[in-house]
This record gives sequence, C-alpha cells and structure tokens, in this order.
Amino acid sequence: MPQIRLKAGMKAMLLSLAAGGMLLGSHSGLAQERKVGSFLKPTKVSAADKKFINDLEYKTFRWFWDTANSKTGLVPDRAPLPKGAASIASVGFGLTAYGIGVERGYITRNEAVERTLKTLKFIESLPQNDRPMGSAGYKGFYYHFLDQETGLRVADWSELSSVDTALFMSGVLFSQSFYTRNDAREKEIRQIADRLYRRIDWNWMSVNHPFLSMGWTPPNHYLSNDWKGYNEGLIIYLLAMGSPTNAVPQNTWKTWTDSYAHQWGEFQGYKFLNFAPLFGHQYSESWIDFRGIQDDFSRAHNTDYFQNSRAAVYAQRAYAMANPGDWKDYGANIWGLTACDGPGDEKQSYNGKMRHYMSYSARGAGLDYISDDGTLAPTAAGGSIAFAPEIVIPALREMHQKYGDRIYNQYGFLDSFNPSFQKDGHYWVANQQLGIDQGPILLMIENWRNGFVWKVMKKNKYVRSGLMRAGFQGGWLSHKR
Repeated sequence: MPQIRLKAGMKAMLLSLAAGGMLLGSHSGLAQERKVGSFLKPTKVSAADKKFINDLEYKTFRWFWDTANSKTGLVPDRAPLPKGAASIASVGFGLTAYGIGVERGYITRNEAVERTLKTLKFIESLPQNDRPMGSAGYKGFYYHFLDQETGLRVADWSELSSVDTALFMSGVLFSQSFYTRNDAREKEIRQIADRLYRRIDWNWMSVNHPFLSMGWTPPNHYLSNDWKGYNEGLIIYLLAMGSPTNAVPQNTWKTWTDSYAHQWGEFQGYKFLNFAPLFGHQYSESWIDFRGIQDDFSRAHNTDYFQNSRAAVYAQRAYAMANPGDWKDYGANIWGLTACDGPGDEKQSYNGKMRHYMSYSARGAGLDYISDDGTLAPTAAGGSIAFAPEIVIPALREMHQKYGDRIYNQYGFLDSFNPSFQKDGHYWVANQQLGIDQGPILLMIENWRNGFVWKVMKKNKYVRSGLMRAGFQGGWLSHKR
C-alpha cells in the first residue's frame, strides 16, 4: 500500500511542476526542425508485425478481463498484488476493454454486457457523501483508489480525483454508446451511464474559477494544484463542458488553453505543444479522435491535437537516439518515457557515474521538463501506436525480441524495466502491470487498427457537445451523426 500512496502523490507533484513551467532539466535540439505533416505513414505491415500486435492486444485485454473483481467488477490499480486497491481510472479502461473484446471476438457480447452491467450497477449503488471514510465519492466524483471488495475509499490518503473520475467516465460513456441494442440489459447500461454522468458537479470542483482542481479530500480540502497547462486535462475539461446538468462556463476552455502558452516550442528539433511524459498525450486521445478537428489554439498554431501528439512521440524517440543521459540500450527502437514504476529511490554507479534512480515517477522528456533515470515503459510506445505506428511497431518488436520473457508475460508487457540498473546480476524489471498503463496500449492498438473506440465515442452526444462548446470545428464534427 505505501507504493500506491507514493504513486498518487508523485504524479500530482510532477504535474504541478509541468503546469507551473518549472524545468527539471533541459536539452538542446539536435535535429533540424521538421513539420509534422512531412511524416510518412507505413504502407505495409509485415505478417510478423501483425502476429505480434495481435498477441499483445489479446494478452493486454486478458489482464482487464482476468483481474477484475468477480463480485464487484472493479479493476485493480495494479496486479498481481494480493488485497491491492482498485483504481477508478482502471475501471474506465476496463469498461472500454470489454467492447474491444467483443469487436475482436475475445468474448461474446453477452459476456461483455453481463460484466459491464454488474460493474455499473455496483458503482452506482455505492454511497456518496463527504465523510472521511465509508463512501466511494462525493458530488459524483470518485476516490482514486477503492477497496476492491466494498468499493469504498481505501484509505484517508486517497483523494477524490477529477482526472481519475474523468477516465472512468470515458469508459462509462463508451459503454453508453456501444451497447445500443433494444434489450433490457443494454438499455439499463445506457440509463445507468446517463445517471452517473449527469450527477457529476463539475462546478463544485472549480474552486479557483474557472480552473478545475486536481482533487479534494474530506472534510473540505481541495488539492493545491489546478488543471492548468496542456496535459491529460483535455478529457476532464471536455467532459465538464459537455455536461447537461453541471457544465462549466463556455469560456473555461479558452482560459485553460491560454494557460499552456509556455509549453509551445521546440524540443529535439520538433515544434509542438509539449508535455514530457507520453501519458499526457495518450489518455484523452485513447477515447477522442482529434484528427482534423481544431479549437482556437490548434487553429492558431496550424495543427491539431493528434498531430501534436505525433510530434511528441517523434521528439521523444529523437531524445532517446541522442541519449544525453548516456543510458544503456537507448536508441531508435528502444525508447519510451512516461509515468511508471521504477527500481526505487536508490543510488548506483553506471558507466562510471553515480546515478540516482526513482520508484514510481512521471518520467518524461520535453521542453517542459526532463526526468529520466534509464527506466523505460513499453506503454509509452505502445500507447502511441495510433499516432506513429511506423516507429512504434519496430520499437515494440525490438523490446520484445531483445528482452524476451523477462518483460513480457501472459498479460503482455510488464510495466517497465531499466537496463542500466543492475541487481543480483540482472537488470531491473517491474513485476506488475498497471491498469492506467495497460489501458492506452489496448485502446490505441484498436484505434490504430480501425478507429473502433473513436468511432463509438463519436456517437456520444455528450462528447460531441463538449467538443463543440469548447470551440472545436471541422473534420468529423462537420458530419451529421
């Protein structure tokens, strides 16, 4: 449990550093500036590539299907971890995973309906109040970590989380738009999804108007950091904009996008809106197709959020190729920095230099900050496959071929590994998978294949409303549903 507590606190701390424009490090660009539009997509994927991606997608799906609690449907934050906490964000990824399972033929639609309905009915039944313990959430929001058996706040350090609630609600709205058949159970899924979304009081979370707070703890304490600057806050603000009951004011989106001006700039030869760890680009875009749609900020910068994320992936690969930290194995096909587990808070000599290693941390490389201890996370690449398959697939293949079963098991890639950190004669490898890292791999593989998750979410009236109230225009938004 101490590991989970560190995770929540560390992530919030590093996000606040990024939002405030503080630099943890810097590195000058080595490549000439390139335009994102000049990147070429592959025209062919080999049979071996297809076989590997098929295996990875199926195994990653099985993690969600097999680890969810059989009685409550709650999905663990990480597994294996006996008596570990559930993560409300993991549930959002899990709900989406079940639809993918139907699409891929891993499970039947009936199995997916049964699991989804069980999960939603259980979560809706949980108490919501402002008492320190004995509830699952308050004002429609949910605590970051819940007891897998009871669904209640797992401990007094678990915050009522706006981002984790948004990731959960993304899975809820996916379920609402996927289960559209005219039968009693699918109709109930749609109804529960609607009630869960409508009861969230987004304005209550906006204590420093118009920004949304990162969270709250009872009895009446908002976290000190708000959602400012470009990050995974895209999905939070879009859901808050689209609410039919408690929508934040329409000017909120512009005020928020004005806050990330300091993140626009060049890194490793690519000019884009920076956020150092790749999860910040992946989470929102796992559900929302930003290809060809633009808000005022992206129009002013002649890009869209999808192309921006594509540039971020290329820039991080270029960083690994430059390898300013002189870490073992970094290169064109061995790269990937994002929030993930690590070897621990330790010092160890590598390549003639004393190095400091970290436990769970929001590793990343960008104009906003650099945090790199040689720890690589396969989800950084895997969750970016829809952005840049031509560089992601070779990276995933090489990681699998080079490190083999030490980093890849019955549920796909383990969370992270560090070739530079040695212990007992072996390099360090995480012994668990995390729901919020497995999720982007699974969802983005399916989006790369055929845009499946994106297509489902385009049908959702609340998602569409949020985008339009935020000022997005063009592309698929111009077409009638």
